[in-house]
Amino acid sequence: MTEQRRWYDKDPILREALELLKLQTDETKAEAADYILKLQEQVAADVIEHLYETISKYQGKGNRWYDNDPVMMKAIEMLRLAPPKMQRIAALKLLLALEQKSSENLEDLS
Repeated sequence: MTEQRRWYDKDPILREALELLKLQTDETKAEAADYILKLQEQVAADVIEHLYETISKYQGKGNRWYDNDPVMMKAIEMLRLAPPKMQRIAALKLLLALEQKSSENLEDLS
């Protein structure tokens, strides 16, 4: 069995959604980031604090595909810190929208 290196490799749906997101246009990524950031309303304050510590540590310095885009980095970190059930729901909705290649669907995900 291969070792899972990334936090989202544990859930195949989350992994597929993020891999597909990585391949999207900047416009679609921005809309997806906006959707993911809506999770902030449902995440506790201590998680938000950890999020900002992580962002300040890696922004522009990391090797991950989203480290150079501050909005996308915040969105992905928010998703990473969300509870597993919320991650899976967000990933399913994101995956459906991305697979349909319709960024308009991202607006209807809330």
